[in-house]
Formats: sequence, C-alpha cells, structure tokens
Amino acid sequence: MTTDAHRLLADLRVATLARIAQLDDEMADLRADRAIDSADDEHDPEGVTLSGEWSLLAGLRDEASRTLGEIDLALARVADGTYGTCVDCGRAIPDARLRARPTALRCVACAERAGQ
Repeated sequence: MTTDAHRLLADLRVATLARIAQLDDEMADLRADRAIDSADDEHDPEGVTLSGEWSLLAGLRDEASRTLGEIDLALARVADGTYGTCVDCGRAIPDARLRARPTALRCVACAERAGQ
C-alpha cells in the first residue's frame, strides 16, 4: 500500500497545485475586473457581487491550501514509515479508509472520538 499511497498522494498533490494555480488565476482576473469597474457592486441587482465572488474564491483557495498541507503531511508519513498508522491509538488504519481518505491521520474510531 505504501508505494500505491505515495503514487496516489503525489497525483493528488499535482492536482491540488493545479487547482490552486487555477484559483489564483481566477482571483487575478477578478482583481483586474475590480480595477476596471470600480462601481459600487454591493447594490448590484444582477446577483453575485465581485466581493461575494472574491470571498468564494478565497475560501476555495484556503481549502485547497489546507488540502495541500494534509497531502504533504501524508507524504512525510509515507517517507518516515508511519503512513497508515493512527496517530492516536497506534493501530493500523484500514486500507479501505485510506483509499477513501488518503490523508487520514486516524482510524475511524479515533476520528469519531476526535469529532472528525
């Protein structure tokens, strides 16, 4: 599972970095749109305002950054041999859980106790 896990995590890392780059591009475009049209968009009856769109993109970028951190931590655990071991109880995390959530730090029982 370790080699497969490393490959999966590396692929997830590449995809997450691409997602971050895409969001950065969208935020740059939005920033440019804001500079061109500095009208008061808070009262725009057309729907989502530039501010609302910015908040959405910023939230998505923050989530992608958190995901990248989780992936990097999982890759470090693969490298040091602790991947797949619950950080709380020390038991093996079932392969099914790791396939469903490759960045899992805890087994299901410990994750439930931790409120995750």
